[in-house]
Amino acid sequence: MVLHLLYIIAFTVLAVLAIANLIRNLISLGIDSQRPYSNRNSAIPQFSSQKTPPHPEFLDESGRLINEPLLVMRSMTVEDAREQLDALYESSPGPSNLNSESREEQ
Repeated sequence: MVLHLLYIIAFTVLAVLAIANLIRNLISLGIDSQRPYSNRNSAIPQFSSQKTPPHPEFLDESGRLINEPLLVMRSMTVEDAREQLDALYESSPGPSNLNSESREEQ
């Protein structure tokens, strides 16, 4: 009986602490949302005037910035995917020809 009472008190204290933390975070979020952000970069003036170089993957062979999507996905059918996976499986090292006859019969 005493152990049950101890558990109830412990979890009640934890629940009160969690709710107090939630209220404190909501208040600080409300205060931060109304703060103006125009002076945010003025704290570090030496970095705001410098332009950082772009990542090398964003540059073409001549060093100019690429202005096109970097990830272009081609849609493929299930049969194309199956053929590519079969070719990859057949070219892999090891005893891969054991089941090749049974797959060709299907």
